[in-house]
Amino acid sequence: MTLTVLLPLALALLAAPAALLAGTLRTAYAAPVGTVFAALAALATLWGYLSGGGIVDIAWTPTWGLRFAVELDGLATLYALLATGIGFAVLVYSSRYVPLHLDHEARPASDAVRFYFFVLLFMGSMVGLAMAQDLILLFVFWDLTAIASYYLIGYDGHKEGSRASALMALLITGITAVLLLIGALFLYAAHGTFSIPELAGLVEPGPLLTGCGLLIAVAGLAKSAQAPFHFWLPRAMAAPTPVSAYLHSAAMVAAGVLLIGRVYPLLQQSEVLLDILLVFGVASMAVGGVLALTRNVLKQLLAYSTIAQYGFVVAMYGLGGPYGAGGAAFYVITHALAKSALFLTAGAVTEATGEDRLSKLGGLRKPLPLLAVASGAAAATLTSLPLTLGFFADEFFFAAALERGPLFAAFAVAFAATTLAYTWRFWSGVFLGGADGKAEAHSVPALLVAPVAALGGIALLGGIFTGPFESLAEAAGEVSFQAPTPLGASYRLEVLPEYLMALGAYALGVGLILSRPVWSWAALGFSRLGALAGPERLYVLTVHGLNVLSGSLHQLEIRNLRGRVTSVLLPTAVIVGAAVLATPATGAYQVGELRAEEVPLMMVLVGVAAASLATAFTRRHVTLALVFSSAGFALAVAYAFYGAPDVTLVAVLVEVVLALLYFATMKLIPYRTLRRQAAQPLLRPNRKIFVSAVAGIFAFVVVWGALSQPPAGQTVAEEYVRLTPEVHAEDVVTAILADFRGLDTLGEITVVAVVLLGVSTLLGRGITAAKAPSSADSVAGVATRAVARLLYLPTLIVAVAILVKGYTQTGDGFSAGVVAALGLMLRRLALGRGKTGGLPSARGAATIAFAGLLLALSVAAAPLFLGDAVLTHYPSPGSEPIYLGTLELITAVLFDVGIFFLVLGFSIGVVSVFAHTIADEEEYAGPQGYRKR
Repeated sequence: MTLTVLLPLALALLAAPAALLAGTLRTAYAAPVGTVFAALAALATLWGYLSGGGIVDIAWTPTWGLRFAVELDGLATLYALLATGIGFAVLVYSSRYVPLHLDHEARPASDAVRFYFFVLLFMGSMVGLAMAQDLILLFVFWDLTAIASYYLIGYDGHKEGSRASALMALLITGITAVLLLIGALFLYAAHGTFSIPELAGLVEPGPLLTGCGLLIAVAGLAKSAQAPFHFWLPRAMAAPTPVSAYLHSAAMVAAGVLLIGRVYPLLQQSEVLLDILLVFGVASMAVGGVLALTRNVLKQLLAYSTIAQYGFVVAMYGLGGPYGAGGAAFYVITHALAKSALFLTAGAVTEATGEDRLSKLGGLRKPLPLLAVASGAAAATLTSLPLTLGFFADEFFFAAALERGPLFAAFAVAFAATTLAYTWRFWSGVFLGGADGKAEAHSVPALLVAPVAALGGIALLGGIFTGPFESLAEAAGEVSFQAPTPLGASYRLEVLPEYLMALGAYALGVGLILSRPVWSWAALGFSRLGALAGPERLYVLTVHGLNVLSGSLHQLEIRNLRGRVTSVLLPTAVIVGAAVLATPATGAYQVGELRAEEVPLMMVLVGVAAASLATAFTRRHVTLALVFSSAGFALAVAYAFYGAPDVTLVAVLVEVVLALLYFATMKLIPYRTLRRQAAQPLLRPNRKIFVSAVAGIFAFVVVWGALSQPPAGQTVAEEYVRLTPEVHAEDVVTAILADFRGLDTLGEITVVAVVLLGVSTLLGRGITAAKAPSSADSVAGVATRAVARLLYLPTLIVAVAILVKGYTQTGDGFSAGVVAALGLMLRRLALGRGKTGGLPSARGAATIAFAGLLLALSVAAAPLFLGDAVLTHYPSPGSEPIYLGTLELITAVLFDVGIFFLVLGFSIGVVSVFAHTIADEEEYAGPQGYRKR
């Protein structure tokens, strides 16, 4: 059962890195690899569902109540199949469309790899979102979809419109995602669990449910582009057509109603929340439908129709009942198939004609007959004509509306009529009419038509063989409704109210089409009013105001580093100082006795203070680096006096590396610039002295007060010391880093890996761009090389010793990695830059670093598959580890090995980038310091 649940998720999540790796080898491999993974994920989802589904529930972070809980139930299967199945069709389409798009934009073919990576990342995130049963896990996948969609909408990043549209989508869906998190935290505070099934049995109607449910629902409504959050979706049409067809019809906007469907067991307990959903749904149907009738650009028309169509789904959830929950799931299937096909049609038409406006198109049924028929099937499905899958979607919508009364039934008929009107406007405007004065069409590649035909064909077949779609929708509806939701998708030879409503919708829709000249002015006026005073206008004004405020604060506060430090330290010092003055100070500040054995420590601290003061008066950059480093080395001595060899070792190594990087940075700056800057007079010295004095006094008072009042009871440090033997360790520091606070370490090393990428990019040397040193570079002195040759191998031996002994004696993976990196630097000094034994390139360093990160992540995640929490180490406390000589074979040591490789890769990567950059600067400047070019 575990395999049937995890296999679809694993294949979906592996698709993006697999396509990226294949594309790195050869650009043309990315599309087929991604397409195969999408197909396999779809098949695995279908197999898992037919095998009975199942649930995997593993402790993720037990102390926080977080669990990795995923289930392949009916609702998860529906949306996972949409994400993978329609994703497969879109990827097939993209394999031909993306090269054409890149050619039109004069971009390199290699940019296609990035497209497939983010499409597949979205697919994997969507499958995870569909299966998540824990609100925090759901939130993680929710944000992953937002990140992937940001890069896909802004895929044409050289265009300002694409960048602005991507930011708009990210802000609207990202800010509202915080509401989802807040609602989850409130529910956890009240009921002690993030599990959605458990919460469904614990929550009761009341203000808490209404408030939390509204927060979560708003996040879903914004993701589904429901009014008034709808305006980001039409702007997102700046994305390439496959993105619109996938994200904005079948996946991203579907994620919003997926969230509503997942938490519907909670929402349906509150009549207020159901009414709110109904209001949002009706408003979205009205706004989206009216605006779709006014748009001239193909994808804009389809975008506004998507807003209206998902308004149907939200309204059905608001109407409630079996037809509401089950019908909403059925409607999502229908819309995804039909609208994806229509979006792909828009892309194929634009490719064939070079036009994307209805006013410039028409009569394309003759040059593009297969596309006309295939998209006609999709359009018929969207308008709910008989013998299509959409006929039953509207039938269930009408049935749910009838249960709430005649007013809602009238609304349902009216909005179904607008669907017919704007869908007919799209299809007829493209394929019908005369071709005179219209754009001429050339033939389009078969791969741009085949996915449209496949999706349209499935929609037609679904109108005849409804069983699979009906059973899937019923299973999804049962998960949301918490009770059976029989739908009965079959044709009946009797006069049903739903059939009469459908006939009324067709008649009214035809009337809207024929009377367009009568009402079009009103629809255009509504559109212009929305542009002047609608939510998008409010968004633009808000973002502009925030930018102005940010600029003003920047000018006031962050003009330079000193100003920034001043703006933080000075107000803090004043506030804390006022609190100190207002607080009784009796017994708060104590002076202890000075014992004879502490005199050396005090002398070291005096040296630290003197070095710190010297940094305030030193102007020469090299001298400043030496003085600053001396303060760090003196602190290392202080740690040694306190019997902390691990901290001492780390402090010394950090100071050495920082000094090397500081000198390397100085090497990149022309000497004249450094000299000129050092000779400049100090500006506002009195102000700087004042700020320094106030901040120093504040820090002194706070530290003195804290040290005068030691905490009562057992400290965390004492608890760590007590627990260290239980985790098979004798070194408390390493046990903290690799076990007790291993999650912190995991986050920190991930940041380190990202920093390596950032440093390489900042210095203009991408990870793959660092070149091998030239044999013409200068060589180190004879004495330096002799010492380096002598110390190179011993340094590496020491690094290995620090690594393997770190869990029982002094050392850890971080220290070992830095020492090993210093050893490689010594080798470079020994052999010179022209030899083959120089520093590894930045590419090699990145490989080492990310291999270490992957190893650490693997060790952290492996316990999940054994039913334990993340970073559970083996053997467990109380059992005896296996020894290899004096080395303990425990997973914590393996985690430390991952840290070792990451730090090693990071250190040599940064130094390598600096070394190559300095070499280039020297070659560019010439031996006399003058530029050669």
